[in-house]
Amino acid sequence: MAYETIILEHHETVLLIRLNRPEALNAINGKMLKELCSVLEKSSNDVNVRVIVLTGSEKFFAAGADIKEMEKKNSTEMYLDDYFTKEHNVISSFRKPIIAGVSGYALGGGCELAMMCDILIASETAKFGQPEINLGVMAGIGGTQRLPKSVGKYKAMDMHLTGRYMDAQEAERVGLVSRVFPEKDFEIKIIEIAKKISEKSMSSIIAIKESINFSYESNLSSGIIFERRKFHSLFSTEDQKEGMAAFVEKRTPKFSDR
Repeated sequence: MAYETIILEHHETVLLIRLNRPEALNAINGKMLKELCSVLEKSSNDVNVRVIVLTGSEKFFAAGADIKEMEKKNSTEMYLDDYFTKEHNVISSFRKPIIAGVSGYALGGGCELAMMCDILIASETAKFGQPEINLGVMAGIGGTQRLPKSVGKYKAMDMHLTGRYMDAQEAERVGLVSRVFPEKDFEIKIIEIAKKISEKSMSSIIAIKESINFSYESNLSSGIIFERRKFHSLFSTEDQKEGMAAFVEKRTPKFSDR
C-alpha cells in the first residue's frame, strides 16, 4: 500500500517508519496519524515485523502538530472529533517495541509522539520542546503527563511554561532519551539496537514492555505483583527452556516464540 505522509523501509525483522511531510517540516496532521496507525495495526500480527523504528528527517523528527489543520476548530469540534485520541490509543497500546529515533526538532506533538514510544534515541542535533504555550494552548496528547515521568515535575514545568527547547545532551542527562549518537551513523546505530531486540523471545519482549508500562500507572506493591505474575508465566514457554539451556551450555539461544 502506498502512503502519502510516511515512508516504510524493511531491515530484516525491523520496520523503519519515516515521517515524510517535508513541505510542512513533518508537522503531524490527521492523515499522517491515520497512516501511521494503519501500519501499526497491520504490523501487530505480522511475524516478519518484530520491532518498529519511528524516525523523521535529518533536520525534523516532527515540528509539531499541523497548526493550519487545527487553527479554525472550536472546542466543540475538537471534543466531538476526539482529536488524535483514537490514534494515540493505537500507538500507546501497540504490543511490540517502538524505538523513536529523533534527529533535529521534536516539538509539541512531535515530542509527544516520540514519548509514546518505548525507547527514545537521539542524534547530537536533536532538540525537544513543548512550546504550545506560545500558541495560547497546551499539550494535548500526553505532553503534560509523560514528560514529568521522564524528567521530573520541575524540569517539565520549566519546558511547558517557558516553551524552551532541550538539546540532546540535556535530554540524555535528565532521562528523556536513553542514548545519543553522532548524526553520521545515527540510523545505523538505531537499526543495530532494533535488530538486537528482535533476536529476543517475543514473549519476554511483550511481558517486559507491559510490566514497565504498568509501573507508570500503579503503586510499587501492585507493580511487583504484576511483574511476578509475568515472570512466572514465562516458565511455561519453550523459549525459557531454550534460553536457560543455552546459558548452561554456553551457546547462543535460538528462540522460537513458543
